[in-house]
Amino acid sequence: MLWLRWLALLLCWGATSTSGDPNGARAELRSDPRRQRSPPPLEPLDFGFVPAAVYDTHAYYEPGTISILFHMVHAFLYVIQPNPFPKDLIVNVMKENMGGIKVEEWRKPENVVFLLQWIHYEAGFLVCGLFGVIFVVLTPIIAMCFCMCRCCDNCGGEMHQRHRKNADCHRGFYTASLIATTIFIILGVLIAYIANHNITSHIKNTRALINTNLRDLKTFANNTPEQVEYLTAQYTTAKNKVLSDLDNIGPLLGGRIHSHLEKEVVPALDGALRMAGAMRETREALDVVNTSLEILQEGMGKLRASLSGEQAALSNTLSDPACTNGAVSQTCNTIRSTLAQLGVSADFSKLPDVGHALANVNNVLRIDLSNIVQKGYASFNDTPRMVKEQTRNVVTALPRVKGLLDKVGMEITAFSKMFPIEPSLANFTTFLNERQKAIEIFYPQIDQIDFYRWIACVAVLCMVVLVLAFNILGLLCGSCGYDKQASPTTRGCLSNTGGNLLMAGVGFSFIFAWFLMFIVTTLFVVGGNVEKLICAPLAGRALFKIIDTPYLVHPEKKNFLPGMLFQNPNIDLTIGSMYRDCYENYGLYHALQLETMFNINSFLNRSVSNRDLGKFFESVQVDLKDIRLLEKDGRDNLVNFANSGIGRIDYPLYLAEANKGVTQVDLLTFCSELEDQADQLPRGALENALRGHASSIRTIHREQVVPLEQAMSTLSQSVKLLEKTSSDLPIKATNILSAIDAAEYLITQNASHVVKQETRAFVQSLDGYFRQYTNWVKHSLTTEVAQCKPISNIVDSMEIVACSFIIDSVNTFWFGLGGCCILLIPSIIFSVKLAKYFRRMDTEDVFEDMAKTGNHAEVCDIHGNVAVVSSPYDTLTWFPRASAPPSDW
Repeated sequence: MLWLRWLALLLCWGATSTSGDPNGARAELRSDPRRQRSPPPLEPLDFGFVPAAVYDTHAYYEPGTISILFHMVHAFLYVIQPNPFPKDLIVNVMKENMGGIKVEEWRKPENVVFLLQWIHYEAGFLVCGLFGVIFVVLTPIIAMCFCMCRCCDNCGGEMHQRHRKNADCHRGFYTASLIATTIFIILGVLIAYIANHNITSHIKNTRALINTNLRDLKTFANNTPEQVEYLTAQYTTAKNKVLSDLDNIGPLLGGRIHSHLEKEVVPALDGALRMAGAMRETREALDVVNTSLEILQEGMGKLRASLSGEQAALSNTLSDPACTNGAVSQTCNTIRSTLAQLGVSADFSKLPDVGHALANVNNVLRIDLSNIVQKGYASFNDTPRMVKEQTRNVVTALPRVKGLLDKVGMEITAFSKMFPIEPSLANFTTFLNERQKAIEIFYPQIDQIDFYRWIACVAVLCMVVLVLAFNILGLLCGSCGYDKQASPTTRGCLSNTGGNLLMAGVGFSFIFAWFLMFIVTTLFVVGGNVEKLICAPLAGRALFKIIDTPYLVHPEKKNFLPGMLFQNPNIDLTIGSMYRDCYENYGLYHALQLETMFNINSFLNRSVSNRDLGKFFESVQVDLKDIRLLEKDGRDNLVNFANSGIGRIDYPLYLAEANKGVTQVDLLTFCSELEDQADQLPRGALENALRGHASSIRTIHREQVVPLEQAMSTLSQSVKLLEKTSSDLPIKATNILSAIDAAEYLITQNASHVVKQETRAFVQSLDGYFRQYTNWVKHSLTTEVAQCKPISNIVDSMEIVACSFIIDSVNTFWFGLGGCCILLIPSIIFSVKLAKYFRRMDTEDVFEDMAKTGNHAEVCDIHGNVAVVSSPYDTLTWFPRASAPPSDW
């Protein structure tokens, strides 16, 4: 563990508890050149990527189709042992018996309670184990009793078979049952053989896991010094950024001051600039009003004369004698009554002249207010240059700042060189190489041991296969050689051989069954408990909870892992938390919680977060009194515009006249009505004259009224614009001047406060680059440096090898073999029963005519001797006599 402690000491230097966002928000520059803004106060630094270590081990195992068998075994074990993992029981037992369990201490009440709880937990295994023990003990006894019983012509040992009506049904039933039992035994043998072969096939995969895990540990040891060196080298990135900002202090600090002041200055200048635009718009509107007024006055006079002449001409036409007729006179009188409507409506000659206001505005515009405001923008935007000129003393101190920062870099480098991490890791790599060679020496021995294990398991299975062979051959010989016409004493040799083979299978079953059950019971008790107490809790990480239980190892030591590594058991570090962090591929610094051991903040605050930078800015004095936002001419210009007289124009009067129509009546409507009246007159000179007058009036509308209407619309729009501009004009000008005065006062009187505030913020931004570096170091140490995935891979690989490769296969082996052992019992029964129908009997039942012999039967043996017996079959009256073949046949 010495190398681990040296590594922990080296890695801990980059940690920091300071918080903050390492990524500063980027501000967008204004597109308007008059409103330039400063660059972002804190630009995110690019420290690149820590050299990553690529690990080869993939600690994941998918058993494939054999997983079906594994799940069956797990389900069987769950039925046998459904109780949850006894974490509390194990912890209590360990705490109560730290010094070891003595025989006399079992009488203590607490130990008795623990024992009862353990018996309750192991009840399923105890019952099954007891059954196996009983099976092992009773099988030889039953076999001996069975043999003795058969020797006494009992238990099926008598070579005599009585005639029964349902003998064929019994034989068929026993045959089918034995076939089914044999098939299931074959399945059990196959399951056990597959499990046995699975162990052998995965021994080679174990080598690959060991090699990749060792290779990952070497990668971990070789990459860690390079990663630490990269962390120390990236201090130069933050240092160069600080020096660059100091070299550009004018644009940066001046930009900050400019950005702070523009909140007051730019709105004031924008107001003055808008007022300059309003001046130009006002002059244009006054020009339009003056021109439109002249056009309207002249046009209205011409229109008035034209309409008067047309009215007089129309009146003369209506004086024609033709209008005196009764029907025509009414139409003429109607037309004559509308002649008064031919006149103008608006009178623009009454409106006051705007020439005086226009002259005043033209006089104001002789001074270009926009240019004056642009000068104010330019003067204000010159703040960075002024700051640069007045902060030359800071730029001249750059060599000293560089020396200070270089000293910090040397302290960091010296700190990283204080610990002999490279020699320690080199020794660790050498240790790994030696261990790998030592492990590889055992590979041939492991292969040899596995080969012997495989042979032993196959030999055990061969015992069952031998029984299966006798059963199968017995079934084949007995079924093929069986003759329904033959009597029990005359059965053929093939049938008799089948029966003898079945009885041989019974004998070997008794010989091997107890030994096989002994193996099954032993493997079941060991493998089942390992699965339930180690493998399953390890897969669910419940095993870590036991190891991580506070004060489990020692009553005065809270946590086991930090007490072993750092001699400080009070650190909140557990094996479970370390495994989780390593499984997520976090750095060893984070997984071991090394920040709790070393006070890194004091080192970083003293070295990296250097506060001596602020001393270089204590003498910074920036004078902004030379900034002029608005010259005297611009101020006078605003005042003169406010007093130009546009506010005294009677805009409602203009709008009232402009909203009136050009004529009293719509001339086009008047012409249409006049033509309708002419249609009511008889055709003649009067009708033609009226139509001529209508055409003349249309011409007047087209040539005079339409242009006047357009001029009136233009006049109305310009008057509305002037009315809006002149509304509270003095107040607007006064507000603009007040805003500019306030901005200039802020610049001239409060600039020192702003400069100090922004200088302090600038220094904080410089320190922010170092905070970015320290935060990046902490993040890198947490997630990228010395990633401890190999540690979790070792644990997962051990679980795969021990549980998935070995324990699951062992449990599957005893599961299949145990099924065979259980099925040997019905196999023995069915074989004994079926052998009676295949073997050649010594005697048989012979029946004669009941009328001659009475209710008696004769028994004939293979030598021809006949004995009279009472017939148990009252319904049978006659059977033919059968004789056995000669004894020397």
